[in-house]
Amino acid sequence: MAVPAELEARLRSLEDHLRAENPVLLGAVQSFRRLDGIARGLGLLGEEESYATRIPWWPLVAVLGTYSSGKSTFINDFLGRRVQDTGNQAVDDRFSVLCFGTEPDVRVLPGVALDADPRFPFYKMSRAIEEISPGEGSRIDAYLQLKTCPGEVLRGRILIDSPGFDADQQRTATLRITDRIIDLADLVLVFFDARHPEPGAMQDTLQHLVAETIHRTDSSKFLYILNQMDHTARENNPEDIVGSWQRALAQKGLTAGRFYCIYSPNAAVVIEDDGLRGSFEQKRDEDLSEIHGRVRQVGVDRCYRIMGVLEHTARDIELRLVPRLREMITDWRRQVRRLDGAVFAVLLAAALGWAVWKGAWSDYWAVLSGASAWTYGVLAVAALVAGYVHHTVRRLAAGRVLRTLRRSLGAERDTEVLDALTAAFRKNTSLWRNVFSARPAGWNPATRQQLSEVITEANGYVQTLNDQFTNPGGRTDAAPPADPPAEASG
Repeated sequence: MAVPAELEARLRSLEDHLRAENPVLLGAVQSFRRLDGIARGLGLLGEEESYATRIPWWPLVAVLGTYSSGKSTFINDFLGRRVQDTGNQAVDDRFSVLCFGTEPDVRVLPGVALDADPRFPFYKMSRAIEEISPGEGSRIDAYLQLKTCPGEVLRGRILIDSPGFDADQQRTATLRITDRIIDLADLVLVFFDARHPEPGAMQDTLQHLVAETIHRTDSSKFLYILNQMDHTARENNPEDIVGSWQRALAQKGLTAGRFYCIYSPNAAVVIEDDGLRGSFEQKRDEDLSEIHGRVRQVGVDRCYRIMGVLEHTARDIELRLVPRLREMITDWRRQVRRLDGAVFAVLLAAALGWAVWKGAWSDYWAVLSGASAWTYGVLAVAALVAGYVHHTVRRLAAGRVLRTLRRSLGAERDTEVLDALTAAFRKNTSLWRNVFSARPAGWNPATRQQLSEVITEANGYVQTLNDQFTNPGGRTDAAPPADPPAEASG
């Protein structure tokens, strides 16, 4: 199956860049291509879609949090220059995407620079916004902006500063962008403001940023940070403030993992007590060092995450999507046979009644051979009606199965899987598909073998990465670990 020109150009651009930057990731793109072909044959993936374009090939760090929680100040400190505006009030209601630039000054570009460039994870984001908020897609510049900065710590990674999070007041489109960023990011820094020690008043925010993330398979990428801790030094109970936040997060299910307490060295309030200031600075420096280390590590994390996505997608097709699709087809066949049986029982009863009425029960074929053209016309119409009824029954049964699917997956908020299964199911219940086989179209021993080969390739890529970054055998002649891959388009 030929790949559409636009998608092919995007994949080739990605491959050209990785060919020079990281051959291991280049091999992963080729494996994703194989996976795309399998999924298209099953109907799980559209012709213009690719699993390779659903993940960012640039390491991505997302900075989320409440209003005035010091996100922008943290970013400025990390970059070593003033890139983001700061202040006590919300100063920007757009997502700022920060990446490395060669110019000496910071350059700000509109959101369309992200929306129209397939190398960024926000490619065609305007379409997604338009789907959920009609009329808003054309206002992409109101949601996104791109900033380039010459800071070396940005080389090979993207940093995203989000607008202050207030779930009660967020627009639907903003929440959609936030969810997409969370899905794509290799590391998510979630900031809270220590100056507002009443986390109970922020239940919606805690629900979205904590309760809905802790059960994810990638929950380890979330770091929860209580910022601006220097202000609590004026209180007699800074430990109580930290404890209050920890209890609030624990109520949302966060009972494990690190909870960081920091403040900006460049914007701190004066702590007059030398001993207290020393303990605050020590704790701050320890936590900042660990956070910065995690940020610098995302290049390596991204390589392993891509291989994990490759293997997970292949296994997901074989172990979850195909069995679920088979169940749906089986349910559909059962409903069609049951409804068809009822309809054709009525038609058979009518035909037998007609024979009795004609007095030809004992010589049915004689009546047919002597029947008039009108009689044969009636039979032809009856056959057409039966065909139409069968087609209607198939369609109604398919609708019932899809409604069940939407109810089950809607509760899980898994729209990607819902769309894939819906498309594949429609392919398997189209008019040309019979009702005598539950085997999904495109699923056969050869397909299963191809999936097994993709999984084997993914494991091989991981071993190659291990050889770059580790030396488990302790060989003295081992090559030194390679630097994390530079930025990649995708």
